[in-house]
Amino acid sequence: MTYKQIRKDNEVNLLIEKGNAVLGELGYTEHSRKHAAKVAETAGRLLRELGYDRKLIELSKIAGYMHDIGNSINRTDHAHSGAILAYSILKERGMPLEDAICVASAIGNHDEATGTAVDTVSAALIIADKTDVRRNRVRNTVISSFDAHDRVNYAVLSANLSVNIEKKNIIMDMYLDDSMCTVMDYFEIFLQRMVMCRRAAEVLDCKFKLTANGSKLC
Repeated sequence: MTYKQIRKDNEVNLLIEKGNAVLGELGYTEHSRKHAAKVAETAGRLLRELGYDRKLIELSKIAGYMHDIGNSINRTDHAHSGAILAYSILKERGMPLEDAICVASAIGNHDEATGTAVDTVSAALIIADKTDVRRNRVRNTVISSFDAHDRVNYAVLSANLSVNIEKKNIIMDMYLDDSMCTVMDYFEIFLQRMVMCRRAAEVLDCKFKLTANGSKLC
């Protein structure tokens, strides 16, 4: 079972799109196949740049693409329901059980409310997911009615995730429209996610660094 096959899998894509529709009705940001693919590619790139083997890179990309399928059932506990769905699908497609369990574990631990990085694949997934902050994920078109998360996402003019191999740093560098959201607003809203990224970076034997508008936050 490969990442390319998963991206073309009709059942997986239907679950992603249903989850995105459910979250749209609840007023959440975009969680479409675009988000899934971005998380997958970022997770894979992160491990590739850190020198991990091809198998772990592939598993991280599969976990990244499938990580939000549980939203098709309910936003609450979506990481856990998504993990169960993913395990069932991957096992049915013939993936080795050890690999299917690894992917399911990563998905089951990606949400900040209940999870944490438990291995290499989950660490890559968490960092890739939590750093996908961008203006075009906001679906609300009425700025005056933005909630805190809409405002923060909409304020992000650019966000870049990079790796400094020599210093063993994973760096998220952002620029915010400070008329929409201050650096402190961002940190207040996403503090739990950034703490989760720090723990994930440690699992990868790195440090997580965040800069916003040129200021180092952590």
